[in-house]
Amino acid sequence: MDLIMGMNSGSSFDGIDVVLAETELAEDGFPKAPKFLCGGSYEWPEEVRKIVTDAFENRVDMVGLNRLNYICGAVFAEKAAQFMKENEIDPLRVKVLGLDTQTIYQEQPDHKAISEMSEEEKADWPGRWLSKKYPAGTQMGDTSVIANLTNIDTVTHFRPADHTFGGAAAPLMPYLDYVLFRHLDHPTMTLNIGGIANLHVACADRRRMLGFDTGPGNVVSNYMCRELFGVEYDKDGMIAAKGKVNEKMLDYFMHHPFFDRPVPRSGWIADYNAEYISGTIEKFSYLHKEDILATACAFTAAAIVRSMYDNVPAEVIRATRKLYCSGGGVKNPQIMKELKARMPENIDVTTSAEIGIPPEYKEAIKFATIAYSTINRVPGNIPAAGHASQYAILGKIALAPRNISGGAQLD
Repeated sequence: MDLIMGMNSGSSFDGIDVVLAETELAEDGFPKAPKFLCGGSYEWPEEVRKIVTDAFENRVDMVGLNRLNYICGAVFAEKAAQFMKENEIDPLRVKVLGLDTQTIYQEQPDHKAISEMSEEEKADWPGRWLSKKYPAGTQMGDTSVIANLTNIDTVTHFRPADHTFGGAAAPLMPYLDYVLFRHLDHPTMTLNIGGIANLHVACADRRRMLGFDTGPGNVVSNYMCRELFGVEYDKDGMIAAKGKVNEKMLDYFMHHPFFDRPVPRSGWIADYNAEYISGTIEKFSYLHKEDILATACAFTAAAIVRSMYDNVPAEVIRATRKLYCSGGGVKNPQIMKELKARMPENIDVTTSAEIGIPPEYKEAIKFATIAYSTINRVPGNIPAAGHASQYAILGKIALAPRNISGGAQLD
C-alpha cells in the first residue's frame, strides 16, 4: 500500500485540512478506496488570511498576486510539515501530496455556447478563452514551493485540465465517489457542505454520473454570524436553534439567480458576497437575528433538495438508498435537521463516517486520491458530471529534491 497525503482549503476559507491515507491501484487500474489514517486542521496565519480575503474581493494587484502565490505555497508546506511532525510521518515514505491550493477566482463555462461551437472555432485554441466561453480559474499556492519545502512529490491545480475540454472542474468530488462506490449495483448520492454545497450521483458506469453545486453551504450563515453576532460561525448551530425559519425570507433566498444556471454549475463566494448578505439582512431587518440565521440554514437545505429534484432523474432519486454527507456543514445540527426534513423518505441521510471517512476530511482525501491517480496516469475527471469533452489527467506535478539523481548531487 502507498501512503498519500492530501490538503484542502475551500471556499469557506476557515482553515487548512491535512490527511494521511493509504491506497494502491486495483486490478481495474483505478485506486482502491483510500483508507483514512489520520488528519489535522490548521489556521491560516492572520497576515496571510487578510491578503487572501482581499484577493477574493479583487483588491490585490498583479504584483501582490504574484507574491501571494509563493506565500500560500509556503503556508501549505508549513502546515504539511507541522502535520507530519505531530504524527511522526517520514516525508520519504509519502508517495504523493495532493492539494488544489486556494481558489480565489473562477469563471463558469458557457456550456450552451460551447456545444454550439463549430470544430473550426474549437480549433482556435486562444479563442476558447478570448470568447469567454471556456472556464478559467486562479488558485494560489506554487507547486514547486510546496514540493521543495516538504520534500514530497506534489500535485496541485487540478481544474485547468478539465477546463481545457470545456468541463466545469467543480465540483471535483465525483472522481473520489467513483473510486469509493464503483462496485455497487445501485446509484449512491454524496453531498459536500463546505462554503458552497455540491451534490453528486455515483454509479458504476461513469457515463451516468452527475455532479453540481447546489448553492450555499456555510458561506451565508458564516457571513451572517460575523455581521450579526460578531463570531466566525455558529458553533453546533446553537444560535440558529433559537430562531424560527421565516418563509418570506426563504422564498427570497430561493429566487437567487444561481438557480437559473444549467448544470453542471459552480457556485462561488461572489454569488453570496458581503454585499448580498448585508442587503438581505437590511431587507429583513424587522426579523429577530436568530430567525435570520435559522432561515439561512434552511436556505442551504432547501437549495440542496431543490437542486436534486431539478437536476437528478426521478428514477435515480427513487433508486438511491444513501446520501453520504461531508464537509463542515454536517457539524451544524440545524442544517442537517432541515435537510433530513426535506429529503425523500427512501434516502437515508447519513455522513461519510459510515464508510470510514471523517466528514471534515473527505475533501482533503479527494485531493490525495486524485494526485495518486495523476502520478499513475489515471484520468481524474468525470466528463458526464462536469461536461468536459473527454477524460483528462488532472494537475500540475512538481518533483521533490529527493528525486535528484546521484550523479547530479552537488557537493
